[in-house]
Amino acid sequence: MDTRIAVITMILENTEASEELNRLLHQYAQWVVGRMGVPYREKGVSVICVILDAPQEKISALSGKLGMLPGVTSKTAYGPAK
Repeated sequence: MDTRIAVITMILENTEASEELNRLLHQYAQWVVGRMGVPYREKGVSVICVILDAPQEKISALSGKLGMLPGVTSKTAYGPAK
């Protein structure tokens, strides 16, 4: 199975979405290489970066679900297919 390295970066403006966000990340945990979250208290947001090594369809599915959460902005950057 071909996988790709990807980074999904999110800005979480609505802390009420954090429970659903964590639930989604847990569903895709087998493909998560690492995660970093930084609360930016002065701006009232959290910035979260998740590194994945997964099939393209898994990355796209997670990215789409995260982007649909209210108060969450997300962007995905892809590395080359291997």
